Amino acid sequence: MTADAIPDFPFDRPTALEPPPKLAELRAQCPVAHVRLPSGDVAALVTRYDDARMVMADPRFSRNLAREGAARLSTTEDGGLFSRRKEGTDDINEGQGHMRWRRLLSRWFTARKMEVWRPRVQAMTDELLDAMLAKGSPGNLSAGLGLPLPVRVICALVGAPSEDQDKFAHWSRTMLTLTRNTQDEVDQAYREFNAYVSDLIDRNRADPGDDLLSELTQISDAEDGRLSQDELIATVRGLLLAGHETTSNMIAIMVAMLLSERERFEAVIDDPDLIPGTVEEVLRLDTTLSAIGGVPRFITEDIELGGVTVPAGTTLIPTIPSANRDPAKFPDPDRFDPRRENSNQHLTFGAGPHYCLGQPLARLELQVVLGTLTRRLPGLRLRDSPADLRLRTGGMSGGLQDVWVTW
Repeated sequence: MTADAIPDFPFDRPTALEPPPKLAELRAQCPVAHVRLPSGDVAALVTRYDDARMVMADPRFSRNLAREGAARLSTTEDGGLFSRRKEGTDDINEGQGHMRWRRLLSRWFTARKMEVWRPRVQAMTDELLDAMLAKGSPGNLSAGLGLPLPVRVICALVGAPSEDQDKFAHWSRTMLTLTRNTQDEVDQAYREFNAYVSDLIDRNRADPGDDLLSELTQISDAEDGRLSQDELIATVRGLLLAGHETTSNMIAIMVAMLLSERERFEAVIDDPDLIPGTVEEVLRLDTTLSAIGGVPRFITEDIELGGVTVPAGTTLIPTIPSANRDPAKFPDPDRFDPRRENSNQHLTFGAGPHYCLGQPLARLELQVVLGTLTRRLPGLRLRDSPADLRLRTGGMSGGLQDVWVTW
């Protein structure tokens, strides 16, 4: 393949909610395809379900892109979030160190633990919706509910003040840049976020509570090798970033996806038992949450994938939006079906040792929001045409720009 023939990635799409047609074409004809990233480097997209799942789950596929030969995603000098060297935290990113780290956090994110949080999430949702309704129709669902709810929830869980949500949003958007921020802006965001977390840890150490941060701080202070101070800072920063960025975007995406074809929303009004299945289909069919489609991996040996040999030194991107629409896994994959038997086998939360720890919390929040909106606002509609919705661009985390609704 010549340099001129390598397509630019991310691909164009007809509208914000529709997948790029190029993904289906590659999935059918070229399941491991070279693309040119915003940085100018070349990576390979993996577009079929079984291949993408293998890339996520097989330990031979490394998430460490801070190495010679790995493709950079971002136009910044450090190459972006996945290529940036993370001093003092390499051990928790992969292998046994990562498993050690997961064991420390996993008991806080079990499905049973999350069910205990359901009443609190419901109360937060009702309070935010009350405030949005008080302002009158139309309302900005992204700003009124999508952003503040996950921030309040993760801050309550971790032990951080939710009034700092604008800071989290700014730092995370900057750290997740593809093309919109300079290296100086990224470096400043890291410095400010790390300083904020360090101060939060110090204040929590002086006045501990019944929260995740207090437990992790005690583990770090024990100096028994389970969690260093650098790893503690990186963990809290990651929780605050991931705990609001993706779920905030997903709330707005869910509402837009259901209201763009309103019979989907009305089906839940008529049968609330469809809430879990509807959430899973939204998660499966969304193509906007990540601009790049999945966390890149790097291989250090030749690998057989998609019927071809992929050479060592290749950066691979498991393209979740394509894998989740693979007809070999999901019959009639473009059809929205809340009763689909295997819809929860989508790869939106990853697979293998890096399967998203916070997925029970994300699912809970989406279910609570959907149940609340269908119960309290059965007349909810999009203010604008679905074709007028716009993607957030310039960052690794995609999603939609403001979603306005009427009721």
